[in-house]
Amino acid sequence: KPETQDIATAEPLTLYCAAGMKEPVEVVAKMYEEEYGVPVILQYGGSGTLLSQIQASPQGDLYLAADTSYTDIAKEEGLVAECMPVNYLMPVIAVPEGNPKGIKSFADLARDDVRVALGSPEAASVGRLTKTMLESAELWEDVNAAVQDRGVFKPTVNEIANDVKIGSVDAAVVWDATVNTYPELDAVVVPESEEYKKTAMIAVLDTAKDATAAIRFARYLSARDRGLPVFAAMGFPPVDGDVWAETPEIIYYSGGVNRLAIEDTIDAFEEREGVVVETVYNGCGILVGQMKLGESPDVYHSCDISFMRQVTDMFEPAESLTRTDMVIAVPIGNPNEIKTLEDLGKEGLEIGLANEEQSALGALTARMLKEEGCYDVVVKNVVSRTPTADLLVNQIRTGSLDAVVVYEANLPYALDDLEIVRLNTSAATAIQTYAVNKGSKHKYLIHRLREAIGDAESVSHIQGTGFQWLGK
Repeated sequence: KPETQDIATAEPLTLYCAAGMKEPVEVVAKMYEEEYGVPVILQYGGSGTLLSQIQASPQGDLYLAADTSYTDIAKEEGLVAECMPVNYLMPVIAVPEGNPKGIKSFADLARDDVRVALGSPEAASVGRLTKTMLESAELWEDVNAAVQDRGVFKPTVNEIANDVKIGSVDAAVVWDATVNTYPELDAVVVPESEEYKKTAMIAVLDTAKDATAAIRFARYLSARDRGLPVFAAMGFPPVDGDVWAETPEIIYYSGGVNRLAIEDTIDAFEEREGVVVETVYNGCGILVGQMKLGESPDVYHSCDISFMRQVTDMFEPAESLTRTDMVIAVPIGNPNEIKTLEDLGKEGLEIGLANEEQSALGALTARMLKEEGCYDVVVKNVVSRTPTADLLVNQIRTGSLDAVVVYEANLPYALDDLEIVRLNTSAATAIQTYAVNKGSKHKYLIHRLREAIGDAESVSHIQGTGFQWLGK
């Protein structure tokens, strides 16, 4: 588990911040410094300008963009890792109080009597979005010509809002949150506004000197009980963020079959994020039983979808991550010539199966044997029933069993002693699912853990442990 870091010993953080977010971010940065002694150096600009700066000279710790498209680009280029949503932004037309020119639509921006300021599409997030909206409405050429003739393009949303405030233009396309910070302005909400709502994201740069320290501030700024109330108070509609904790702790229930595939990734995630993931590996029957008795893990990673279905009311919609086949494991050389499920019923064999009440593997094995019509003959030879497959694998490796039915994913590190007998039946497949508890206080943290499980290195490891990857 990660050691608790003395936050006050951390170096200053550098945050590239979209200019339109300046007011709440300054307040939150000051709060953080006062609470933890860590200065946050803020550099402002248009989201596009800042991204270009980061691309040209990679440095700094954090990047707050007014539009996910910029953080998406940065992520694709390997410039950022973790991304956390902060607040929603909706494009509106800013006009002087009372709307003296009677502007009601984007089309009015091209009128001869209207002077317009727009964000530069190359520099400002709102400018890029404005161009997209106007092109969709087939108005870009007319409005662009009007701006070139009697208006102005500016690199940040604050600059074009200021132009409306001082009267140098009659209208500007800005964020709704921007208008909320100017009592002298009104917002004209056009029908297209809701359709083009965006989410501001704070991202940890790949160049962060201390990724854990950068992530911690990003969590603070995007926490529902720290940074987000500041955004809300200043007119920036916030997301429903995680609850703040210096060292968050989450409980991760997982079927035992997943352990070898995910435990290294979880360890690395704990270290980087500065969090504690309390993993509970067991048979899914036992885990589901605990949940039905009142236990409430933050995340459930099932051995098979059939067990997830028993607790769907507790969780957000589950995602199918992997699949693995059930197989028969026998000693090297297969001395008892076991080739089918029915062969497990041969006279004198000692067989191990997972407990069908305690584990997904056991339940699926019982169902499969019944479908193949050999349940009764095989069960007569069963001398060991365990809640998890790893116990079966250990028993057959020590020679106390002749054969066991386990997941292929249970065997990658046992194949020096054992060999696999594959089963020719569609019933021999288990699908592992991942779901976040509806009541978890750390949903975004858990979604980042899911992203870590799905990154290229982790997926390669998962596939090497006998799983097929199904997730994104």
